[in-house]
Amino acid sequence: MNIVETFDLTKIYQTGMKKGNVVALDGVSLGVEHGEIFGLLGPNGAGKTTMVKSLLGITRVSSGEALINGLPPSDPRSRDRVGFLPENHRFPNHLTGMGLLEFTGRLYGMKPQDIRTRAESLLRLVDMDKWGGTKIRKYSKGMSQRIGLAQAMICDPDLIFLDEPTDGVDPVGKIEIRETLKRIKSEGKTIFLNSHLLSEVEAVADRVTILLKGKVVKTGSVESLTTRKSQYDIDADIGNERFVIPEEIGKRITITTKSLRVELNDPKFINRVIDELRLRNINIRAVQPVTMTLEQSFFEAVRSDSGEAS
Repeated sequence: MNIVETFDLTKIYQTGMKKGNVVALDGVSLGVEHGEIFGLLGPNGAGKTTMVKSLLGITRVSSGEALINGLPPSDPRSRDRVGFLPENHRFPNHLTGMGLLEFTGRLYGMKPQDIRTRAESLLRLVDMDKWGGTKIRKYSKGMSQRIGLAQAMICDPDLIFLDEPTDGVDPVGKIEIRETLKRIKSEGKTIFLNSHLLSEVEAVADRVTILLKGKVVKTGSVESLTTRKSQYDIDADIGNERFVIPEEIGKRITITTKSLRVELNDPKFINRVIDELRLRNINIRAVQPVTMTLEQSFFEAVRSDSGEAS
């Protein structure tokens, strides 16, 4: 069973205005597997934060079903083993990092001795052990986000929701948070990462779902979404050889004296292309699937959804 599942989840905000109601989520169905970093992507206004709030029981959905560890958000037990770092959080800046963790632990009903032990371990995990006694008001944005990750994990959760964890963080801070997320995953935790920063998600996520106007437009592993369908770059000594791809297996996209790009009707046809090159005694140095960034995949999904030509 997935740790998070939604079925045809819909959220409509009643505005009472002539322009009509706002559909924030429109029949969203997805699943998050145990132990993975799952990225929920989309532009501002796509419904990402509404999705997180719906799963946490902060917002009531209009229709559909959501489950965390098999329990609906209406059941408080669904959040017993869940951590949350909201976007634009405002931690009391008079507290130290350790003080914040102790305060959060008390909110979870943890025993004082357990809180202290857990807090010290978390400060090391997020590389903040040297700053645990420093007041939060002196933290940089990146340090504030890392201590936020620690407070989200104080109850030793199975699942952690992170809403825009690197937004506004400088490049060094983003790298530090990225490494922290990988360490958290190595402990067997599941991370539900909500972000519009596609390059950041691409660097850490196992699978992603792209939301646009409240709808799922793409979902899959990062690898599957960043590999162009059945396109291959062949690094080879083509020279002046005229090389034509039969229509029944695909087409030639580009050709130079040193390379060839093909698009095939079926990935297995790459073997026929390679065999033909060998028959012509053409030296082949490398064959690579054509890839793109997650950002390019995202914009392809947006164009497709809006009906534009790709």
